[in-house]
Amino acid sequence: MQWPTPALFILALAPLSGALIRFQCSQLVVQRLDPLVNPGMIPAAHVHQIVGGNSFNATMDPKKDMPGESTCTTCSFSEDFSNYWTAVLYFQAKNGTFKRVPQTSQIGGGVGGITVYYMQDALYDTAQKSKVTAFKPGFRMFVGDVYARTKAEVAQFRQLTYTCMENQGTRAPETLDFPNKPCKAGIMVNARFPTCWDGKNLDSPDHMAHMAYPASGTFESGGPCPSTHPVRMSQVLFEVVWDTSKFNNKADWPDDGRQPFVWSFGDATGYANHADYVFGWKGDALQKILDTPCVVNCAGAKTQTTANMNKCVQKAVVGEDIDGWLTELPGGHKVQYGPSS
Repeated sequence: MQWPTPALFILALAPLSGALIRFQCSQLVVQRLDPLVNPGMIPAAHVHQIVGGNSFNATMDPKKDMPGESTCTTCSFSEDFSNYWTAVLYFQAKNGTFKRVPQTSQIGGGVGGITVYYMQDALYDTAQKSKVTAFKPGFRMFVGDVYARTKAEVAQFRQLTYTCMENQGTRAPETLDFPNKPCKAGIMVNARFPTCWDGKNLDSPDHMAHMAYPASGTFESGGPCPSTHPVRMSQVLFEVVWDTSKFNNKADWPDDGRQPFVWSFGDATGYANHADYVFGWKGDALQKILDTPCVVNCAGAKTQTTANMNKCVQKAVVGEDIDGWLTELPGGHKVQYGPSS
């Protein structure tokens, strides 16, 4: 994904007919809860970092009134009480112990978290002219495969990638597996969700079947949705920047030369990158923004200060050490380097 530093300025000057939304959500909580994959399970299988509305819990019934039950949100758009979450990254030292890698916010003063995009067309498209439908209350989706350990297994998702950042503006190249060298400004993890909806189901048993990729081409090339999933939705993109710079001394890396980072569920290949989304915008706020020509700073969209974003936190209900030097990953997950490990 190419986004040169001047791009936002160029987009702001270009004639627009739709919206490209980019905003930050600070961290709500880090713990082992996953209401999509492990509903009701406390603790869930592996550690996640969660952002968004503070009504997040272990069950997340589809009929849940997220804007009504939340008293705050960690997102800069104050009417967005959605929840967005990803697995957590750990560093494995030469002696086998693990340390959680912190996130870096892309806005000054933010506390970790995620940068979220909603796009009507490709990120680099200055017109953003395609009409898209906003998600509905109760909508949720998942992208990725926690069991993927090969490039072939992750290829079906098309756009789950890593960028080894030389500086804060680095956006290329993107890879499907973890970078194998120290990254000066950290590792950016991208998760892009499918964009074609079946128009009926707010969810599906695997949290993926109700969504699809274009029948031909890609979202970026304007590919048409398949007949089974005819409704074109905005593309949701997560950017998460992991501050791996604290672990760049290769003397601390494994003696066999393997890269030292591992997801909280044990994947050391990077192919099992995944992300979860539960829609929770207030009323028709999202549709109004998508129907208004704007880039990032959208007139009429309600926002809040970074200080208020950071105030919205949730106490973890799972009591365990996730931040110290650990002898094993929370949940007892074993590190997997590939199919033969």
